[in-house]
Amino acid sequence: MNEPEEKLRNVGIELPPPVQPVANYVTFVQVGNLLFLSGHGYCGTPTAVDIGKLGRDLTVEQGYQAARNAGVCVLATIQHALGDLSKVKRIVRVLAMVNATEDFADHPNVINGFSDLMVEVFGEKGKHVRSAVGMGSLPGGIAVEIEVILEIEE
Repeated sequence: MNEPEEKLRNVGIELPPPVQPVANYVTFVQVGNLLFLSGHGYCGTPTAVDIGKLGRDLTVEQGYQAARNAGVCVLATIQHALGDLSKVKRIVRVLAMVNATEDFADHPNVINGFSDLMVEVFGEKGKHVRSAVGMGSLPGGIAVEIEVILEIEE
């Protein structure tokens, strides 16, 4: 059994089908030993925390869960792209966008929902550099969108 997927099972997470592109793009591209992922929000049916604006509609705790939900969707795409999460050598870089009011300033604590999940699943290989930035809006009104670059085993 592959270790990252066992860790997911131990915390009760079942990966959903990966998202499909909604326009003229792809959800991932592999270049050498790097895998680039398009921006991801939630997968499947949105929960109460997946749509809305931080600082108006959602609390930091709800945003944390939205970021974690986006992380589950990212993991589904990685598994689809590689066939197995154990091929991840390192999560390298994350660009995390938070749909937030102009006075909201707690973006890092929201995005910790994603970062904490990556460390739960991959251990030290899940630690990454990141930017957590606020946006006036995101597609479909989603609360969080996350892009990822990761290194894969050759």
